[in-house]
Amino acid sequence: MSGGASANWIAPADGISFADKQAVTRALLRSGANIGEINTVRKHLSRIKGGRLARHAYPAKIATIAISDVPGDDPSAIGSGPTVPDPTTLAAARAIVAKYRLALPDTVTQALNDAKNESPKPGDTVFATTAFTLAARPADSLRAAEAAVVAAGYECVSLGADLEGEARTVAARHAALARDLRAQGKRAVILSGGELTVTIKGKGRGGPNQEYALAMAIELAGLHAVAAVAADTDGTDGGTGAPTDPAGAYCDGGTAARAQALGLDPAVFLGDNDSTGFFEALGDLVAPGPTYTNVNDFRAIVVDSP
Repeated sequence: MSGGASANWIAPADGISFADKQAVTRALLRSGANIGEINTVRKHLSRIKGGRLARHAYPAKIATIAISDVPGDDPSAIGSGPTVPDPTTLAAARAIVAKYRLALPDTVTQALNDAKNESPKPGDTVFATTAFTLAARPADSLRAAEAAVVAAGYECVSLGADLEGEARTVAARHAALARDLRAQGKRAVILSGGELTVTIKGKGRGGPNQEYALAMAIELAGLHAVAAVAADTDGTDGGTGAPTDPAGAYCDGGTAARAQALGLDPAVFLGDNDSTGFFEALGDLVAPGPTYTNVNDFRAIVVDSP
């Protein structure tokens, strides 16, 4: 099992339609909720997630070999933990709905108030015959990138594999670090993983990595010898579910100027959450197609000599 199983393996709880479940997921993704919060709600609206597969299978033995795509590699968060105990609760799911003021179908509200939708917890006998092993983690991919950076003769500044937060806010912090390294005349690469979020207020297209890159392009405007890439390792960052959807985008200190020469205002595109439209016009989307694995997001900022 890999990250992404939550979106691909669907069995809504009794009384909830597939369309209802889609509406919940869309509302959560647009709200800016982090992956842990999203999974907490989804797990309590499912007949599979949150340990329920183990409940269905008991007393059969279950061995899960997982590829992590979540900060901290929490088994209960990877693919919404279908075969492991769930520490989250219905009450926590309701609190998240209230926190983000989500407008949900009545059937979903009813399900989150129904005690029978509580997930099995640590110590439940249904987990007596289960085993869980991690095959790959975000930290593994980041270490491989760190080795490549050092081999190329750059100083490696690794910010870790577990970053979370609003994409444009994190981009501003990383751009400030890049400017500082550039001012010191260093040749370095800033690496980071983790799963960023976007609070959607506009009507554009894009995902967290593209929004990060767009915000980065604005912050790096006019800065020579600095370039960045941000992309999702599964090959898709937002999008429609098509194999041609972008995984992320490239940017550098000249991106904003090139856009303005085409009559495009980066700030307007950022305000409309239209990072895909922006980088599509520039030809700077990263679109490798599906990679068939998922160890979360990857971001690199190269700070070179002028």
